[in-house]
Amino acid sequence: MSRITIYTKAWCPYCDAAKDLLRKKNAEFDEIPVDGDRAAQQAMSERASGRSTVPQIFIGDRHVGGCDDLYGLEQAGQLDALLTA
Repeated sequence: MSRITIYTKAWCPYCDAAKDLLRKKNAEFDEIPVDGDRAAQQAMSERASGRSTVPQIFIGDRHVGGCDDLYGLEQAGQLDALLTA
């Protein structure tokens, strides 16, 4: 299974929804909270090609994007293949 990294903030409902979907898929993920951590936010933004909103989700080396992007992959039937790659 591909390594999954998700950058989050504690108060973010989109972060919760993305994590819920990953849990439903039994996908383990590394969560990096960026609340009040400017260095972590900067690292996330650099890794996500300048995007500064949360969540930012990576599956393997691929930047998936945010919550809507993750659910879009699920609706298109593409998420399972990424998770098992």
